[in-house]
Parts: sequence; C-alpha cells; structure tokens
Amino acid sequence: MSDLKLRVKQMIIERLKLEGMAPDQIDDLAPLFGDGLGLDSIDALELVLGIEQVFGVKIEDEAAGLKAFKSVQSLTDFIAEHAKS
Repeated sequence: MSDLKLRVKQMIIERLKLEGMAPDQIDDLAPLFGDGLGLDSIDALELVLGIEQVFGVKIEDEAAGLKAFKSVQSLTDFIAEHAKS
C-alpha cells in the first residue's frame, strides 16, 4: 500500500470515527458511499474538510467531488494530482 493511500485511509478512519477498523480493512476499489463503506452526505462534508486540512487539497465543486469520492483509489489519485499543482 502506498504511503499516500495509507494516509488517506487513516484520515477516513479518524475523521469518521470508524473505531475498530484498520486501514487494510478498507478495499481500495470499494465505493465510499452506498454498498462500500456506506458513507452519507454528512460523512462527505467531514471528508472534504479533512482532505483540505490534512492534504491541503480543495474539492472545488460537486463534479470533482463525485469523481474523487468513488473509492479510496480515486480519492488518492485526486489528492496526488491536485497536491502537485
């Protein structure tokens, strides 16, 4: 697991208070919402704040958010892409 992906998973666990869950229990390709982790809109707001505070990356609009929040892998890719610019 890449360092960035591990940090993303740890941030998800900490920000959403998923106590008892380890980073390796989160599937990289599982949906964050719905049948995957089962997150909701309140969780999405918390993650947006976490991403900005932890990684210094802003999710500017709904379209970017929908793309970024598909899975841990897509979120990691989004952060990696936008942290460079």
